[in-house]
Amino acid sequence: MGQHISAVALVVPDYDAGIAFYVDTLGFDLIEDTQQSETKRWVLIAPKGAQTRLLLAKADGDTQSAAIGNQTGGRVGFFLHTDDFEADFARMSAAGVNFEEEPRHGPYGSVAVFRDPFGNRWDLLQLTS
Repeated sequence: MGQHISAVALVVPDYDAGIAFYVDTLGFDLIEDTQQSETKRWVLIAPKGAQTRLLLAKADGDTQSAAIGNQTGGRVGFFLHTDDFEADFARMSAAGVNFEEEPRHGPYGSVAVFRDPFGNRWDLLQLTS
């Protein structure tokens, strides 16, 4: 039986703010944006060509709101792989992405940590092999 992770939920304060960052700033594709009720939407985004998607889930209540930006306990929780680190780092920097550090280059490849506007930490990563 073939399996894969189809989506991972990412709690955001607002659907449109999530779309603005991930689609407009990072260049992800907006896969689906379906209204499910007056307050709930099904919003799927993904890097171009990716199989696994992010489900942008608007926080509902104090507990979910408190988790925004800290869903992985302050650790890097999301890993955006690229095949052109230098170009993506330059493009993302120019678009205003908040990198926490200068790129690091090692035998494994290149990496730089950034935060989305909600506080979630990401690696932009290009592996050598």
